[in-house]
Amino acid sequence: MSQPLQVPETRSGFVALAGRPNVGKSTLINAIVGQKIAITSDKPQTTRRAIRAVAGGPDWQLVLVDLPGVQRPRDALTERMQRRVESELADADAALMVVNADQGIGPGDRFIAELLRKASGSTPVVLAVNKVDLTSRAKTLEALSDAESLDVADEIFPVSARKGSGVPGLTDHLVSLLPSGPLYYDLRTRSDQSESTMLAELVREQVLIRTRDEVPHAVEVELESIVPDGDLIRVDAVVLVETESQKGILIGAGGKMIKAIGTGARRGIERELGSHVHLSLSVKVRKHWRADERLLDRLGIE
Repeated sequence: MSQPLQVPETRSGFVALAGRPNVGKSTLINAIVGQKIAITSDKPQTTRRAIRAVAGGPDWQLVLVDLPGVQRPRDALTERMQRRVESELADADAALMVVNADQGIGPGDRFIAELLRKASGSTPVVLAVNKVDLTSRAKTLEALSDAESLDVADEIFPVSARKGSGVPGLTDHLVSLLPSGPLYYDLRTRSDQSESTMLAELVREQVLIRTRDEVPHAVEVELESIVPDGDLIRVDAVVLVETESQKGILIGAGGKMIKAIGTGARRGIERELGSHVHLSLSVKVRKHWRADERLLDRLGIE
């Protein structure tokens, strides 16, 4: 008599990442998944949407929700970002708080730790002390001690998302916290972002890399079309800003800035699509777009 087929138990679930702006959450997401999912920069508010990235193996699937950088709401945009943080935390199987070892623990970290204590309930919280590659051993130990004093997590992991050190151990621990359950995504899926959103984000990433002061916060990118044309793909995108002066900065003298943004973005888009790309960028002024609820809906910033 044949033995019944033994189906291996699978573990799957959602882990929400919380942290103040610029602690390296997006870089950590990319390191855990093993490929670029979220754009990165050294500017606050790099992440505006709750991106679901998928890491996994044949019998486990870890869905990472890269939340917007937690901050006190200032306008309709940041209010939406804050609501999304609280909603995702409430639905998560675990929470991962990320702090910056190089900068140390500050008021923003304590604000987030308090938010997690209130929102997580019985949900386990893990803390990653990131960017240990940028600090001395003594400063790393100080950061770990300060992280423990936040009294929000059962486990603390020192990691370097940029170099990958400590990431496998952190990943294994997060998987151990997942409940038994079905795999939510196809094994080949690595993100729930739409193609148009990802390509628009690659353009915005180049703006963040090349601009300073208030310009990064005032910029959003909207993809207008993606059209195959023989051996290449034509992509048209609009860069939205709030003032004429910001538009002038993005275009630059003789169009040098927008050309540099376009060149960098095109290379990233070509890597993403695996094809030659012709990228056309335009810059438009849309005053107070961050307070425009209808536009935020259209851009998918919930």
